[in-house]
Amino acid sequence: MYAALWRALPGPAAVKALILLALFAAALWVCVEWVFPWLANYMPFNDSTVHG
Repeated sequence: MYAALWRALPGPAAVKALILLALFAAALWVCVEWVFPWLANYMPFNDSTVHG
């Protein structure tokens, strides 16, 4: 999968690395901004059984 992505990107290796870094940063930003907050509503970590 990674080899196919590497071959599909245009340019020399340095340009490909920068494009992959930008794609990784964008995917991480989308996860932190939208996916993880949405998912937090469905996780049981905030439900405590000990009240003090």
